Amino acid sequence: MVGEEKYRLVISVKEIRGNCPVFNVGDRIVVDSPKIIVEKTDSICVHAFGCMLSMIVALSRGISFKKLGLATEEGEKGYFQCLDPGKPYTNGGTVLFEIKRERI
Repeated sequence: MVGEEKYRLVISVKEIRGNCPVFNVGDRIVVDSPKIIVEKTDSICVHAFGCMLSMIVALSRGISFKKLGLATEEGEKGYFQCLDPGKPYTNGGTVLFEIKRERI
């Protein structure tokens, strides 16, 4: 039943548009909610993490990526991006993340 299963979230940097001072393509954040698995996490950015916080608990409990607006089809992965818009508005850039879910 949805809500009773528990999932690990593997959040990977899929694409960077502009300049990101924190992440490189392929970097990962691993979450066993409510815990970030530091040993398996490359880096954390407070701006990007703020964007994902509202989704982490729901996703780790099995709520649909599609229902949350993170995917166009049902499945075990979705996408979101950090809030930095990049040039010409800031000196940074936006990062596109892919979230995959693994049952634990």
